[in-house]
Amino acid sequence: MALIPAVVFGLLTFWLHRRLVRATALPRPWSVVVDAALVVLWALALVGFATGRWFDPGWARPLAFAGFVWLAAFFYLFLGLAAVGLVSFGASTVRRLRRRSRTEGPEADGEPPDSETPDAETPDTETPDSETPDSSAAARLRRLRIATAAVVVVALGTTAYGIVEASRPQVTEVGAELPGLPEQFDGLRIAVVSDLHVGPTRGASFTRRVVDRVNARRPDLILLVGDLTDGRIPLVRDTLEPIADLSAPLGVFGVSGNHEYYSDDGGRWLDVWEELGVRTLRNDRVPLTVDGATIQLAGVHDATAPEPYEPDLPAALEGSGPDDFVLLLAHQPKQVVEASELGVGLQFSGHTHGGQLWPIRYLVPLQQPSVTGLERFRDTTLYTTRGAGAWGPPVRVLAPPEITMFTLQASP
Repeated sequence: MALIPAVVFGLLTFWLHRRLVRATALPRPWSVVVDAALVVLWALALVGFATGRWFDPGWARPLAFAGFVWLAAFFYLFLGLAAVGLVSFGASTVRRLRRRSRTEGPEADGEPPDSETPDAETPDTETPDSETPDSSAAARLRRLRIATAAVVVVALGTTAYGIVEASRPQVTEVGAELPGLPEQFDGLRIAVVSDLHVGPTRGASFTRRVVDRVNARRPDLILLVGDLTDGRIPLVRDTLEPIADLSAPLGVFGVSGNHEYYSDDGGRWLDVWEELGVRTLRNDRVPLTVDGATIQLAGVHDATAPEPYEPDLPAALEGSGPDDFVLLLAHQPKQVVEASELGVGLQFSGHTHGGQLWPIRYLVPLQQPSVTGLERFRDTTLYTTRGAGAWGPPVRVLAPPEITMFTLQASP
């Protein structure tokens, strides 16, 4: 498994070497410095992916942090350099077409060249669009170097901004009118937390900050919607331990996300949550009662969970009445399709991170029906939180992390 990312990152690093060093004819010693930095960053990226799974974050987290940050910077370098390449290719194509039209135009009509035109009497060096081969190549190299330097500055600046944005999850206040919600639940405040992804780049201190922000809002109910960790239980369990201090009158509940199954057994991870005081919903439900009125809180495993943890919404809803209001926890927004068919009133999801790194948010709809915020599917209200953490690179660009305080509102 480690060989695949090593090869992929190696090929990407070689492409970046060709683009930053070879294409710009970077002179020594700067070419050596850049190549050495690329090799080091390649190694750090591999450390990042191994941390939490094979490497203990206790010693590897700073290296993993640097490696994952580099991946975010590479993402923006790739976008910028690809744009420069496309513009350069387009400009080169236009120049070739213009030269061809100048040399072939008069002869194509069977007429002698006009002796008074610059193209007929003057060499290319005297026309505005032509230069000697040496001067033309030098001009192109100069423009390429300027464009490449600009891309590097913008990519690094964007990544630096994204590090700051990702480090400060904010509380987002949201409310929605919900048909069928009992009046006794009107005004109920729910804290929704998803996608912490602690382990490789974030430790227990990050989890502690999220827990403190949630408890400070004194919610009536706390819901965890998956992807809390990245890594194996023996290596990253400690990063999650502060959630034991979450407290709400109606309880703390959670469902698995896809990352609970990537590096370890998802069921064992949910057992850890239970040990930390979280009531996990594993294709089942629990009634919540306020002032004599009851709603059903249901939860299903992630849409991609492997055997024996496949999601089973009918099983989760078994025993509930047709008039019961159902609040569903399902990690991926696309699980709302089945939920809307089975009469769920409200679904909380995460998973998308709001795109995390702009412009990825524009690709999310190819796989999910919602990127972030409130949506309506048939009679089901879906709320997709951007999540409090970040997967991979601890970087977010135009997709700030959030802890959602959701207020239930009964329809008049």
